[in-house]
Amino acid sequence: MTTVLIVDDQALQRLGFSMLLEQHPDLTVIGEATHGAEAVRKAAELKPDVVLMDVRMPGMDGIEATRRIIESGGRSRILVLTTFDLDEYAYDALRAGASGFLLKDALPDELVAGIRAVAAGDSVIAPGLTRKLIDAFTSHLPGHTLEQQRQLARLTNREREVLTAIATGLTNTQIAERLSLAESTVKSHVSSILTKIGVRDRVQAVIFAYDTGLVRPA
Repeated sequence: MTTVLIVDDQALQRLGFSMLLEQHPDLTVIGEATHGAEAVRKAAELKPDVVLMDVRMPGMDGIEATRRIIESGGRSRILVLTTFDLDEYAYDALRAGASGFLLKDALPDELVAGIRAVAAGDSVIAPGLTRKLIDAFTSHLPGHTLEQQRQLARLTNREREVLTAIATGLTNTQIAERLSLAESTVKSHVSSILTKIGVRDRVQAVIFAYDTGLVRPA
């Protein structure tokens, strides 16, 4: 059972999400929040698997709420909802630690699949959109830190190849084909990469690859 906290300042939006998710036996809504501060409090109290987070809300917005939930060290993963696919707020939310984002007008099946993917530790940004998003906001990249450079140095040459492939939007299957590896081997490499560079999912790995200059904008 995947537990979900819905965060949105619009009552009808929260009701719609709740009605949709309750149709699926493997998903359950355990709480709602109307603004960021309430989201942080309820995430700590309820410990949901996934927080469905609106970005633009009065008071504390979804970006700051995401940052605080992630920094708390809890297990909740954040799926951000935004109106525009290249919304700068969405990029900032990803940098704050969100596991991905979807548009608010996503199809019901896409939303459900996204929640399940985030709960399983994956990202929910389509590969092409990941590249498009990060390319659009490269001016925001602060450059790598000394710790990031040390983390990069821990990777083997093969792991660097895999991380580069992830950052260019390839799936595990496509990486396996490109590098002539078994898909299970690619999965093992991905798991090792995430551990060595200290990130939670593929989206954060992509940002790391850009931050450190391993991959540069097209």
